Amino acid sequence: MNAPPLRKRAAMTAEDILAKLIAFDTVSHRTNLPLLDWVEDYLGEHGVTASRVYDDTGEKANLIATIGPADVPGIILSGHVDVVPVAGQSWSTDPFTATVIDGRVYGRGSSDMKGFCACVLAAVPEMVAADLATPLHIVLSYDEEIGCIGVRGAIAQIADWPVRPRACIVGEPTGMQVVLGHKTKRSIRVTVRGKTGHSSLAPDFVNAVEYAARLTVFISDMGRELAATGAVDPLYDVGHTTAHVGMLHGGTQLNIVPDEAVFDFEFRAIREDDADALVGRVVAHARDVLEPAMRAVDPAAGIDFDTLSEVDGLDTPPEADIVSFAKSLARRNDHAKVAFGTEGGLFRTMADIPTVVIGPGDIGRAHKADEYITLDEIAAGSAFIDRLVARCRA
Repeated sequence: MNAPPLRKRAAMTAEDILAKLIAFDTVSHRTNLPLLDWVEDYLGEHGVTASRVYDDTGEKANLIATIGPADVPGIILSGHVDVVPVAGQSWSTDPFTATVIDGRVYGRGSSDMKGFCACVLAAVPEMVAADLATPLHIVLSYDEEIGCIGVRGAIAQIADWPVRPRACIVGEPTGMQVVLGHKTKRSIRVTVRGKTGHSSLAPDFVNAVEYAARLTVFISDMGRELAATGAVDPLYDVGHTTAHVGMLHGGTQLNIVPDEAVFDFEFRAIREDDADALVGRVVAHARDVLEPAMRAVDPAAGIDFDTLSEVDGLDTPPEADIVSFAKSLARRNDHAKVAFGTEGGLFRTMADIPTVVIGPGDIGRAHKADEYITLDEIAAGSAFIDRLVARCRA
């Protein structure tokens, strides 16, 4: 049997691989299978076997690959390959073509977070040649951008492994600073069902927009209460739990009492606050205060709640082994917590795997037109992975 063409694949740099990954349009509503096909071929040419965990449609999947012994607790390197849409954004370059200008690689997902994935994949030849004593597990997930949905299937499988990994590194863009925490997020859609009629007879009907407004004010008041008297974690830019209403739609024209209004709200909670309990307060106010008044006019009126997404928080202790280990690899001794959510919290809550978040790039560039990562940042991410491989050698 012919030996695989290792020389060609080993020559691929992180920048080369990033260009390949950016070229796959993996906006969350699309399939990610063509990208996984390419990754599996790449891994296979280095003698690495990968497995997939599919979603219910079979159109998306997580990819899991292990390099090193299976009977030793290893380290997970986790990244999502889905990206946010580019529709409505004014890009200076093709968002699905990696374009290098003045030391920056432009393209959708360059910072968030195909840059980290490229650094990991570029190191595969080194991992294979290293005769690792501590295995490295590569996990590439889908649908992170719509609520950390896809990775749950992969984590459920990992949690059943006979030998559970000892730690996880999620490579979201942090400027290579070790991040040990982010808030819990609960996103909820509210549908207010009223009774329509002519506005000249408004008291005879149930104005859905009015009751939606009352509930949004209640949520906003909760946010102000949490800011004024709630617990504070100084490691966050916004140290307290926040409440936010992002969208509200209802009504058709002024002289018609609207029979439906829809709005979305969220809580982002620090460890000291229970996000589910906060959502419960909102539901209780709707059930106990608003709905009785609505149903006094029309018994069919009411308020419905649907969960849009749940992102579990991450709060790894600063003294945890993975924190000091990651700091030594990053060659810096500081740590932080971030406002944005990651899959890291799920590795903690679903599989009890100590987790940190650290990766190249800047979250401030994510989700925008002309997203980019610098070549220096890619080099820093690659150096981090190289040090990790060296520490895991036999």
